[in-house]
Amino acid sequence: MTIHNLYMFDRHGVLMYYGEWNRKRQSGMTIEEEAKLMYGMLYSIKNFVNKMSPVDVREGFQCYRTSKYALNFFETPSGVKFVMNTDLHSQGVRELLQQINSQIYIEYCVKNPAYKSGETIQCELFKTKLDELVKQSPIFKS
Repeated sequence: MTIHNLYMFDRHGVLMYYGEWNRKRQSGMTIEEEAKLMYGMLYSIKNFVNKMSPVDVREGFQCYRTSKYALNFFETPSGVKFVMNTDLHSQGVRELLQQINSQIYIEYCVKNPAYKSGETIQCELFKTKLDELVKQSPIFKS
């Protein structure tokens, strides 16, 4: 099981954080261009799922899989969006994203008076704790 990367977007689609662990191939774009493309795709998929689902969708879009990787999505009630790309065999990714939100983002950003919501996350403690949590996860493989 492998974690490739993590994107965090605010409710307006601004990239707040990008982390990379086991990504083997680069896109050839800047992180900013890649983030805009990712957010646009998420926006489109979320709308498609909500409009085309034959049943009531409480949780909405959570994941899609290709033949090579899985894109996992978690959105908080406040609109912060977490996107984690993993291999196809990773399980428990949604729970990991919820942990990242509650144990790392809320603790080291939301509760930090120096952090302004919607800004790029610069806090070294956030980055260190996130890296520790991800690397301790059973999903992570170096």
